Amino acid sequence: MGMITKIYHNKLVGKVFHTLNYCLQNELKDCHSVLDLGCGPYSPLQHCKNVEYSVGVEAFGPYFEESKKNKIHSEYIFADLQKLDFEEKRFDAVIMIEVLEHLSEKEGLAMLEKAQRWAKKKIVVTSPNGFIAQKEVDNNPLQKHLSGWDYQKMRKLGFNIHGLAGLRCLRREVQNDTMDDDLMTSIRFQPRPLWFLLAALSQTVTYFMPQAAFELFSVKRMG
Repeated sequence: MGMITKIYHNKLVGKVFHTLNYCLQNELKDCHSVLDLGCGPYSPLQHCKNVEYSVGVEAFGPYFEESKKNKIHSEYIFADLQKLDFEEKRFDAVIMIEVLEHLSEKEGLAMLEKAQRWAKKKIVVTSPNGFIAQKEVDNNPLQKHLSGWDYQKMRKLGFNIHGLAGLRCLRREVQNDTMDDDLMTSIRFQPRPLWFLLAALSQTVTYFMPQAAFELFSVKRMG
């Protein structure tokens, strides 16, 4: 784990800059069971220690095996998200962390409808703010972006929204060929460490002004 990643995971830093980990921990503090759709290899749910039971769903074999090896979830399902089904209100929360943009808009809307049926308390979604192109990474065809979910669209769908990752104008498509722990891979300008710092500082504002943020943290509460 690099120095920047260590700083990112610091609790005080998370609280000041509203990192994804901090926002997710705060939002799930009243949730004990969670369905993690498209959980990937290193789901941030691993930092939510109060969650007693979670199910991780993943369709890409290497991600599935890595998450299982790290024992992030209580149970795992290796499956296409669109073929899943659960009984109504099975989980306190359903989360989709960087998932919607990998589906077509029609598929994404269908998944949100299903998540609403399965969630007892809330749905938590993170996504880029609008369409951001992304190539295939990790030799995973599912990593390509197929749709965009901006602030206005998520608001119309009934979500409350905060911003993540700082100003949208400072970032672009992921540049690496693998989704590692490089938090600077989407920084647009050089030198990246400097502009990453500026993006981090801007996050103190864009959290409250999600229209200008690179990513969105969207929450829909049931009932």
